[in-house]
Amino acid sequence: MEFLGQGLAEAIHRLVTLDADVVEALSASLVVSGTATALSVAIGVPAGTALGLARFRGRGLVLTLVNTGLGLPPVVVGLFVAIFLWRSGPLGDLNLYCTRQAMVIAQLILGAPTVLGLTAIAVQSVDPMLRLQLRALGATPTQALWLFAREARLPILTAAMAGFGAVISEIGASLMVGCNVKGDTRILTTAITLETGKGEFGTAIALGIILLALVFAVNAATTWAQQRSRA
Repeated sequence: MEFLGQGLAEAIHRLVTLDADVVEALSASLVVSGTATALSVAIGVPAGTALGLARFRGRGLVLTLVNTGLGLPPVVVGLFVAIFLWRSGPLGDLNLYCTRQAMVIAQLILGAPTVLGLTAIAVQSVDPMLRLQLRALGATPTQALWLFAREARLPILTAAMAGFGAVISEIGASLMVGCNVKGDTRILTTAITLETGKGEFGTAIALGIILLALVFAVNAATTWAQQRSRA
């Protein structure tokens, strides 16, 4: 317990003094995971809405593939992204390996299926009579997609939150393609792993507290928006 108390004391000190390493890791996490989440929502919500409404041969297989994407192992995603971005890989000329852009790509692959799959489920839960009403009113396919997404906005908001949770908490892919460069690609999760390995538990605890607080803040804001909209 004394060991834990010392770690907590150091963590509080680093938080109060705005330790440079802690601030850099937080900033990198917000930029990388924020960008990946925004792209996941921009791609996943329209695609999930369309998939939830569409009826075509092989739709069950597509849904199965999307649902499989919900459980993609981050290390496997990191492995394949690293292979493609490696200097001798197919996309090596882009020089993206060990950059934040590479981390965004990896996190996008992890986050987009979550948003897409949960959005498709949300749209399918909307009253099917709405489709008949829209068809009778002469709505275009684009208008129908928008209205269905609007009707299912609360579950879709949950899908976006789940997508953020999937990317902000992963470590394997970001560590493999970002290389954990201090002041650049070192994010909260990779920094926690590094500091724990070094025995710097105070810093690791401080980073862990920030990560938990960040996730709590996003969930609190989402819950508030959901309840306010419902009311």
